[in-house]
Amino acid sequence: MTTSTTSTTPPSGSTTADQELPLSQKTGDPFDRDVLPTPPGATAALLRSLLTPMKARVTVTTLLLLLQQAAVQAGPLLVAYAIDRAVPAFRDHDRGPLIAVAVGYLLCAVVSGGLQYAFIVASARVNQDVLLDLRGRIFRHAQALSVDFHERYTSGRLISRSTTDVESLRELLSEGLQELVTVILSFVYISAMLLWLDLDLGAVAVASFVPLYLLVRTYRRRAARVYTKRSTAMAAVIVKFVETMNGIRPVRAFRREDVNDEAFAVLNRRHERTNGDATLEMARYVTGSRLVANTAVAGIVLWGAHRVADGSLELGVLAAAVLYLRRLYDPIDRLGMFLNSYQSAAASLEKIAGLLAQTPSVPEPSAPKELPPLPGEQPGREVVFDGVRFAYRTGGEVLPRFDLTLPAGQTVAVVGSTGAGKSTLAKLLARFYDPTEGRVLLDGVDVRDLAVPELRRGVVMVTQEAFLFSGTVAENIAIGRPDATREEIERAAKAIGAHEFISALPDGYDTDVRKRGGRISAGQRQLVAFARALLADPAVLILDEATSSLDIPGERAVQRAMATVLNGRTAVVIAHRLSTVEIADRVLVMEHGRIVEDGAPAELIAGTGRFADLHRAWRDSLA
Repeated sequence: MTTSTTSTTPPSGSTTADQELPLSQKTGDPFDRDVLPTPPGATAALLRSLLTPMKARVTVTTLLLLLQQAAVQAGPLLVAYAIDRAVPAFRDHDRGPLIAVAVGYLLCAVVSGGLQYAFIVASARVNQDVLLDLRGRIFRHAQALSVDFHERYTSGRLISRSTTDVESLRELLSEGLQELVTVILSFVYISAMLLWLDLDLGAVAVASFVPLYLLVRTYRRRAARVYTKRSTAMAAVIVKFVETMNGIRPVRAFRREDVNDEAFAVLNRRHERTNGDATLEMARYVTGSRLVANTAVAGIVLWGAHRVADGSLELGVLAAAVLYLRRLYDPIDRLGMFLNSYQSAAASLEKIAGLLAQTPSVPEPSAPKELPPLPGEQPGREVVFDGVRFAYRTGGEVLPRFDLTLPAGQTVAVVGSTGAGKSTLAKLLARFYDPTEGRVLLDGVDVRDLAVPELRRGVVMVTQEAFLFSGTVAENIAIGRPDATREEIERAAKAIGAHEFISALPDGYDTDVRKRGGRISAGQRQLVAFARALLADPAVLILDEATSSLDIPGERAVQRAMATVLNGRTAVVIAHRLSTVEIADRVLVMEHGRIVEDGAPAELIAGTGRFADLHRAWRDSLA
C-alpha cells in the first residue's frame, strides 16, 4: 500500500465540488439574474447579423411598402380635386372629371391592396427566416457552451430565450415594424402634401406633431423599464414551472405541492403586476395621443373653416387636410402598439444577445493536435494529472496541487466521502472543466490541445443517470458511433448482456424508449448506456456512480457489463458502493482533494487505513 499526499491543503472551510453553495445564497453573480451581461453594441450587432444576409429581400419589401403608401396617400388628393373641380364641372354637365376621380380612386384601392398583399407575403418570409436563424443560433450556441454554464444557467431560462423572447421578436417583425414604417412614411407623405396644398395650414399641422413626439418619447422611456421587468417575471414563471415538472417525483414524494403552489403564486402575481404596469403605460399613451390628435384636428378645422369662409382657402383643400390628419393620427394609437412590441422585443433581444455573447469556459484549441496511434493490441491510454489545481467559480479550491499517473489499461476506482473531489477528477479528465493550474495529459498530449471530436472519441463518460434520448434503442446505442451498422449495435448489446431484454421489447431494437428512456427500467437504461460506450470504443472510460441508483440484481447485471467494457481500457470508476471497487486494479481514497491512500483493493482491505474502515462498514451493512 502507498499513501500519497499533495503539496498543499485546501483552505479551512473551503467549498468542494459536491458542496457548492446554492447560487441564491451568493451575490454579484450574473447567473442569479435573468439577464446576462450584454457587451456594448452586442444587441445591434446581433440584429445586423440577422438582417444583413437578407438585405436584398428587405430592400424589395421596403420598396413594396413605399409604393403601397404612395397609392394610399393619393386618396385625399382625389377627394380635394373632386370637391373643388369635379363637382363644379358635373354641375356644368361635364362628367369627365368626376368619372376620372372615381376611376383613379378605384385604381388606387386595387393597387394598394395588391401591393399590401405582396408586402405581407415578402415580409412574412423574411421574418420567418430571421426567426429560424435565431432559434438555430440559440440552440447551437447553448450546446457549445461549457458544462459549468449549464450548471448555473437553468434550462427554464434557455427555454424562455428560445420561445418567449423569440416570440416577442416575431411580433415586432411581423406587425410592429410595418406599423412603424407606415407611420414614418405617412408622416413624410402627409407633411409634404399638406405643405404643398397650403403652406400655412401645413405648417400648423406639422407643428401639432411636436407634442405627439414628446408623448412618444416619454412613453418609450417609461415602457422600457416596465417591459424589461415583465420579460424577467415571465422567465421566472417558466423556470419555476420547468423545475417543478422535472422534479415531479421528489415533489410528490416530499409533499411539496403546497409549498410550490405558494412559490409559484408569488412569481405569478409578480408577472401579473408587471403586465398591469405595461397595460397602464399603454392606456396613458393612448389617452394622451388621442387627446392631442383630436385637439389638433378640431383646432385646424375651426381655423380652416374660417379661412374657407373668407375665401383664402378652398373647401376641397380643407377636406383633404382633415383626411390626411386623420390618416396620420389614427396610426398613432398603433404606434403605441409598435412601441409596446418594440420594448418587449428590445428586452428579449438584449437577453438573447447576452446569451449568445457567452463564451465557452472550455474553448476549442486554436491549433488542435491528434492523439498518437495506439500501440499494438492495447486499447487504453496513459492518463497523467500534472500539477493540477482546480477551483469552481462559486466556491473555494477543490483540488490543491494534484499529481497522478494512470498507466494505460489500468482500472482505477476512486472512493471517498462526499465533496472529496472524486467527480471533479472525472470532469477534468473528460474536459468538462479546465484546471486552474497544471495539465491533464492523454498519452502525453494536453487535453486542452485536442479538438472536441478527437477528445470525445478517446474519452467517454457513463454517468449515474444514464440519460437516453427520445428515439429507438438502436439510435441510443449508436450515439457514440452514428455510422454503426445494426449488426455492430446488436453485437455491442450482446457483449453487455442487454440483447435479451431489448429483443423482448415490443419492437425490439426499434422500440421508442420515450422521454429520458422512461419506457425501460433504470438498470436497463444503464445497460444501454454501457452498450453505447462499448460501441464507441474509447481508450479511456469514466464511470461516475454508474451503479449507485440500481438495486442488487440490476447492479450485478451492470457489473458483468462493466467487466466487458473495461477490458484493456484505461478506466476511472467513481464509486460510493464498494461492490463496484472489486473489479478495479487499483483504488484511490480521496479526502479534501488529496489522495490519502493508493493501492490494490486486497492490499488496502488488509491494512488499517481509511479504505479498510470503509470496507468493513460496508460488509457489516450487508450482514
